[in-house]
Amino acid sequence: MEIVKVWSEDGAGKVVEIPADMTARDVCQLLVYKSHCVDDNAWTLVEHHPILGLERYLEDHELVVQVQASMSSDSKFLFRKNYAKYEFFRNPLNFFPEQMVAWCQESDGSIPQSQLLQNFLNSSSCPEIQGYLHMKEPGRKSWKKLYMFLRRSGLYYSTKGTSKEPRHLQLLSDLEDSNIFTIITGRKLHNAPTDYQFCIKPSKGRCDCKELKMLCAEDEQSRTCWMTAFRLLKYGIVLYQSYSIPQQRKSNLLPFSAPVRSVSENSLVAMDFSGRTGRVIDNPLEAQSAALEEGQTWRKRSQRMNVLGSSSPLHPSSLSTVIHRTQVWFHGRIMRDEAHKMIIQQGQVDGLFLLRDSQSNPKAFVLTLCHHQKIKHFQILPYEEDGQVFFSLDDGTTKFTDLIHLVEFYQLNRGVLPCKLKHPCTNVAL
Repeated sequence: MEIVKVWSEDGAGKVVEIPADMTARDVCQLLVYKSHCVDDNAWTLVEHHPILGLERYLEDHELVVQVQASMSSDSKFLFRKNYAKYEFFRNPLNFFPEQMVAWCQESDGSIPQSQLLQNFLNSSSCPEIQGYLHMKEPGRKSWKKLYMFLRRSGLYYSTKGTSKEPRHLQLLSDLEDSNIFTIITGRKLHNAPTDYQFCIKPSKGRCDCKELKMLCAEDEQSRTCWMTAFRLLKYGIVLYQSYSIPQQRKSNLLPFSAPVRSVSENSLVAMDFSGRTGRVIDNPLEAQSAALEEGQTWRKRSQRMNVLGSSSPLHPSSLSTVIHRTQVWFHGRIMRDEAHKMIIQQGQVDGLFLLRDSQSNPKAFVLTLCHHQKIKHFQILPYEEDGQVFFSLDDGTTKFTDLIHLVEFYQLNRGVLPCKLKHPCTNVAL
């Protein structure tokens, strides 16, 4: 057994004792169970190097003890969500722009895009990513723009323009003994030409800056393409198995796995208890309205209990102004920059969101939402009617008694938003 310490974003750490053959996914399941949070297969371990200013998400199948052995004393594991972990399996065309994908053995031109992932996963086919990247010159502050090719055998750059003739190709790094990291220190430190930096680091043993291959892409999409292709070419079918297996695993629970409901959710039915005896509601529309009515009754009841149980008299809507603070998607008084950072860290997928206090209006809130890899902000304003406070993000057209109600509505309806709220941006205290 080995000792591993994992940190949450708030600086709290948890020590776990694990066997040498325990994977990153298993450690995440263990932490999910110990921290009583929901396991949605998006939790990951992050290998974080504060001095080098690097981090990467461990693949689900990687052995944690093995990774720890190659980390320096200042490095640590973070426990964080990454909703974009396997997003390329769902939307491959968003990750691989046509102009960056070449084929080593093309005959009559190109292979259909539908076959794109199949070629990455099949070890006999030979996909290739190509394009310009800036490379930091070893021991210098300057960067050089080079045309590069990423193949199963490694990352190459051309010594003569865009030529891919073998005599013009120079191997920059192999895939097998390297890992790809995001640079998190900002462009100024390395005098980088753009914000979209990443690097390739040897995976065996500890290393210093001289051994890092520092690279820089022109935009976020091409950086994502290079980094995703690196993972796919290195691990191939193993990544697809990690993406597919979680659903099957639920039927073969490990001893520490999160408890599951003993009753199948499919067997639960809506019941009407308004009469003397219970009645099963068959009509789905009637069931939905009954559920909404029950939700409203619960809110009114809990508000009433709050007023009655308090030693000092409270405004009837007092609970609605604080109840959201119990939710995983609410992050209090964080700045806009911090909200941006959290969304980027947890994978810029459509519908990733959080709520926070407004900096400009102390009574208002802000919804921060990701759509098409862009981060947008929507102000939620309070409205008072007949002594009751309501919240709205569309200038009072749609009003809600509290922020939980508002979030639940926009999880089901797009309304004025560019997409529905799908993935809460979550921090968990270990």
